[in-house]
Amino acid sequence: MRGYKEPGFQDRTAAAQDARKKALEQLRAKPPLSEAEQAERLAKSLAKEAAAQEKREAVLREREAARVARREQAEKAAANQPVALTDAERKAARDARYAARKARK
Repeated sequence: MRGYKEPGFQDRTAAAQDARKKALEQLRAKPPLSEAEQAERLAKSLAKEAAAQEKREAVLREREAARVARREQAEKAAANQPVALTDAERKAARDARYAARKARK
């Protein structure tokens, strides 16, 4: 009984060439698309692209609205913050707290 013989280079290239020929024959045997099918595929493609564009625009609108809301919230928070005191005002407030503490003792 003979053992298994590995296919050589010539065998592998012949097998690959046969596979290519077979694939090409299958492709040629496939019937061409009719004009109606082509138009239908094009319409589906355009509809899908339009939906994707609308989705992108909706996301951009949401991002812009969120950005505006954050800006308004920051402005509102800035308006509610106390005005920064000058050095003299801070010193006067500190002196008043110190005097009040001394008066309690």
